[in-house]
Amino acid sequence: MSRLGAAVNIVATNGPAGKAGFTATAVCSVSDDPATLLVCLNRRSQITPVLMRNGIMCVNALGADHVAIADVFAGRTGLFREDRFETGHWTVLQSGSPVLESAIVALDCAIIDVKAIATHNVFFGVVKAIRRRAEAPALIYHDRVYKQV
Repeated sequence: MSRLGAAVNIVATNGPAGKAGFTATAVCSVSDDPATLLVCLNRRSQITPVLMRNGIMCVNALGADHVAIADVFAGRTGLFREDRFETGHWTVLQSGSPVLESAIVALDCAIIDVKAIATHNVFFGVVKAIRRRAEAPALIYHDRVYKQV
């Protein structure tokens, strides 16, 4: 799977179960009407119950200049949960999930379904709000290293 290049995203949530976020490459568009996407997360992740209980998420697509923040949310720096949000500048859109102000695009979603597949849960989210920034190179993860496109 490491040879399958993918965009790097931070998926963030906030609500009754607290604030949390993680770096994800298993994110993809499902439909454009209504705008729907999916995010895959290992069921053993400590963030899984937080995301399930909050029922909302924001997918923040990272630019080539976001390697450091991608590492923070991937757990490579030892920061966890709310402490990860000390890196970067964050705001909110409609759902209240954290939105990275410098993200290439932020897709604020309500989770409408969750499917268990093998070791992961697949979260389906309907996009409720979008925030875009000016064009910028995207951050990709391929062959276990970051690359820009």
